[in-house]
Amino acid sequence: MSTPICEEETEKFARHLKLLIFLFLIVPMVLLAGFVEFRFRSLQSSIPHLVPGLRDEARMEIDVMPWHPVEGQRLYVPAYSHVYHEKGEPYFLTVTLNIRNTDIDNEIVVTSVRYFDTSGNELRSMLKKTIKLGPLAATEFVVDRDDKSGGSGASFIVEWQAGTKVNQPLVETVMIDTQGQQGVSFIAPSVVLSERAE
Repeated sequence: MSTPICEEETEKFARHLKLLIFLFLIVPMVLLAGFVEFRFRSLQSSIPHLVPGLRDEARMEIDVMPWHPVEGQRLYVPAYSHVYHEKGEPYFLTVTLNIRNTDIDNEIVVTSVRYFDTSGNELRSMLKKTIKLGPLAATEFVVDRDDKSGGSGASFIVEWQAGTKVNQPLVETVMIDTQGQQGVSFIAPSVVLSERAE
């Protein structure tokens, strides 16, 4: 039969053990998590942010073609304004159409970017003016997560031209959402609809 003194010593030992666990495990983990969060935020704030759609010398809007086009394509690019999950409920996504000039020496011109809904109806033109992309330059067009007009079968039609033979640009969409505790992201590549030859 245990004595009250033994029970007191056992409880005292358990309290000391809990205190040691708290001091040597929990406190350092909380401090480490705080430090990592602080470092992440400082790193994130040091990365320059460029609002999609801003133009610079490598991605310039033009009024007149700089050359007679000899090559080009019309591309179909899938976009998913939402996907379905659980019991068929829509899960809304931000869509970024990215156009990359993969030619190291020559510029290309993006002449048309049109956004279509699931039924194939044109919703809008994403280009105000033709855009010239310098060698290895890229540009993007964003459809906000709150813009639900495209639907699960949305798409872009992109047209580009070049004044000489060039590497085909890389054109794809990136769909992403980070709401809640789970993130979703995936890409969809373009498909060539037609080629323009000289």
